[in-house]
Amino acid sequence: MYYKIAPMSAHDLLEVVEIEETSGLSRWGWDSYNAELERGDSIMFVARRDPPDGEGKYLLGFVAARVGAEEMHVNNIGVRVSLRQRGVGGELLRRALAAAESLGAREAFLEVRAGNVAAQALYGAHGFEIAGRRRNYYQDPAEDALVMRKRLAPRA
Repeated sequence: MYYKIAPMSAHDLLEVVEIEETSGLSRWGWDSYNAELERGDSIMFVARRDPPDGEGKYLLGFVAARVGAEEMHVNNIGVRVSLRQRGVGGELLRRALAAAESLGAREAFLEVRAGNVAAQALYGAHGFEIAGRRRNYYQDPAEDALVMRKRLAPRA
């Protein structure tokens, strides 16, 4: 499966929201992603195939993160359910971490559902470690979040 990692654009948002909705992620929606695109401190990438699949879909997945005060926070990362376990999420995360390092970030943080073992394994494989727990952080369904942290090597 051929794809490339590219900066997210406003043209990608309908598919980004579709992936978000079918992946069980906390809902941001079109307006929030669009607002993030307009910020100067956001890191937003998509995994895009060209040509599209048989249903006219170009995007395999996306990552949305932000850098501030020498920290990166991964807000959302999602991959189409049918395309998981193929390295797409890992490549999106790797590219976002590299971008954060180039912006001078020294640490990366994220929250993950305590029951999402697959996502925890992905983050652990990229050097994240559990740093804490936020009780009842998620809704629909209610669940604790594990806070995960990774030290970065800034290149700014």
